[in-house]
Amino acid sequence: MMTDNKPPTKADADAKPDVAPAKAAAPATTPEPAAKDEKKTGTAKSATVKAEETVAGKDKVKEEAKAEPAKSDEARPEKKAEAKPAAAKIEVSPATKKAGTRTLTITSGKGGVGKTTATANLGVALAKLGKRVVCIDADIGLRNLDVVMGLENRIVYDLVDVVEGRSRLRQAMIKDKRLPEELYLIPAAQTRDKTAISPSDMVRICNELSDMADYILIDSPAGIERGFRNAVAPADEVIIVTNPEVAAVRDADRIIGLIEAEQKGPGQLILNRMKPEMIKRGDMLTAEDVIDILAVKLLGVIPEDENVIISTNRGTPVSLDDKSKAGQAFKNIAQRLEGKKVPFMPLEDDSGFLQKLSRLMRAAEKD
Repeated sequence: MMTDNKPPTKADADAKPDVAPAKAAAPATTPEPAAKDEKKTGTAKSATVKAEETVAGKDKVKEEAKAEPAKSDEARPEKKAEAKPAAAKIEVSPATKKAGTRTLTITSGKGGVGKTTATANLGVALAKLGKRVVCIDADIGLRNLDVVMGLENRIVYDLVDVVEGRSRLRQAMIKDKRLPEELYLIPAAQTRDKTAISPSDMVRICNELSDMADYILIDSPAGIERGFRNAVAPADEVIIVTNPEVAAVRDADRIIGLIEAEQKGPGQLILNRMKPEMIKRGDMLTAEDVIDILAVKLLGVIPEDENVIISTNRGTPVSLDDKSKAGQAFKNIAQRLEGKKVPFMPLEDDSGFLQKLSRLMRAAEKD
């Protein structure tokens, strides 16, 4: 007990400074919480001021928007005006087409009636009249016009190559070297389908060709789907090819309705493969019967001629044969397209003795 009340010794006095610094350090650390509180208070005040300024700014914007409604309305037409250039960017306008060039689409509806043969032979017949002619095969996937014209071995680029930019238009045009006149073919693609091109693509191509051709002949595929629409889109005139058969005539009537709906009519008619002996027996429709049904202008009648098959197999259009009756009929059609009045050829064979005698008798009666 007495040891507890003993006065401090010198050693104890020397040991006191070790404890004193801890007590002295305490006052230095005590102001920190206050400083932190002040910082928090200052931050809170600045945040409050900023929030008030933001609210005040928003209110000011709202007041300005209410005060100037006309200004915001004026800004809207400017945005609409910026969107107009997209509509103005049209490359297929008919106005770009050269005046004087005629684009003829040869179609039928029914397959196998002679559209491709008619296209090739009309092309040759018009070229022989001194016209610049470009034939386009629009039957994508099933090209045949090159075979009928005898140009299948010279194909490098086709119609789809031009549309997709792999070829220039001139590079895809194949010249028929058998004629001194300008007759060209743009073949169809054989490995693509009819969706590879659009009606606007066909219009653009024909507009470009108008600087190089007097006539553009488009061989339309059979049917009334996408291929037909592609072929008819750039047409100035439509020629319907049909046979004197009920099924072919009915399909031709359907085509006439479609082209009139597209404002491409009225069409003109070519009657192909007419057989006089069958007409005499009453087994085939006459030209008058077909015209009564279709109610369109008759452009020409092509008689049945075995030379057509022979020339097609050889790749030589029958219009190059001066002795062929079918070839002469195509030449007459070409002259009618040029506005000349050419009488229709008689379908009967007038080489027999009785026919010659009847001609002599008619001539004597006139005298």
